[in-house]
Amino acid sequence: MSSEKILMKGNEAVAEAAIIAGCHHYFGYPITPQNEVPAYMSRRLPKVGGTFLQAESEIAAINMVFGASAAGARVMTSSSSPGISLKQEGISYLSGARLPAVVLNMMRGGPGLGNIAGSQGDYFQGTRGGGNGDYRTIALGPATVQELADLAVKAFDLADKYRVVVMILGDGFLGQMAEGVILPEPSTVKFDKPWALTGAKSRKANIVASLRLNPENALELLNNELQDIYKQIEENEVMSESYMTDDADYLLVAYGTSSRVCRSALRALRKDGVKVGLFRPITLWPYPKKELWKAAEGVKKVLTVEMSAGQMVEDVELSLKGSTDIDFYGKTAGLLPDIDEIIRRVKSYGK
Repeated sequence: MSSEKILMKGNEAVAEAAIIAGCHHYFGYPITPQNEVPAYMSRRLPKVGGTFLQAESEIAAINMVFGASAAGARVMTSSSSPGISLKQEGISYLSGARLPAVVLNMMRGGPGLGNIAGSQGDYFQGTRGGGNGDYRTIALGPATVQELADLAVKAFDLADKYRVVVMILGDGFLGQMAEGVILPEPSTVKFDKPWALTGAKSRKANIVASLRLNPENALELLNNELQDIYKQIEENEVMSESYMTDDADYLLVAYGTSSRVCRSALRALRKDGVKVGLFRPITLWPYPKKELWKAAEGVKKVLTVEMSAGQMVEDVELSLKGSTDIDFYGKTAGLLPDIDEIIRRVKSYGK
């Protein structure tokens, strides 16, 4: 890849990065504000010998993902909020069948059809699993177009490594903004897929399914296996960023676009002599609990900032276990947090 930066929209950067990662199969259905992803894939995939298919619905698209993944392909779908809701049954099936896939959610305002502006109201859906059963998806929260591209490559590696669904939780603002990007290098890690349905030639046939009717000898074994895998992910795949937290009296906690707003507020507060730091989770699941605990040591108060009515704040509370006073500031309906309000609140803590 070139080391020169090129100007790309977030939606286009994540699509190109997915192709670089080896994703040559994409199935989706249009919904704003992620429509540039399927549009980009429709132009690029035929040029690399790949498959682009606009399905008749979101439900059809996620089941096409199931089929391609079962055959051993790197495959991706994308949508936004209500479209992701329709895909949840298929995501649960993928998880039950131990099939890797990458799902991009450029979140928009909700609930329901809501609006087409950026939001973070799907945090619970992405980090708790929106479908049925005891499954988890790795959830990644990029904050820049560059990170969106980098995490796309990472997402495919994580999906194949653990045979899980990885969800990238962006938002409408990140998908629509254009920034300079150095396209990532393709991963050098290769993953064998002996479980894939490639045709039973001189070997025992593989079976890919999420239906296991025997509760003790089949379904419980699967669930125990999944929980062991999730523990490995929690131990090995946590990512976060701590910014100016070493001497902080107050700590901002935010992810994605909200963290960019917080960084601007932090700079203004530091100029006024207020010692404030920023903790940014990159893996939203597994949540970086230990890293947050370390960043919050000695601070007088934590302010969690989200583009929602308050979802990640629950993980902040669970991580800090009552050790520090926690405040919350959120904006809904596709509205950005206000920098002046963040500054006002932090300054009020010292009074």
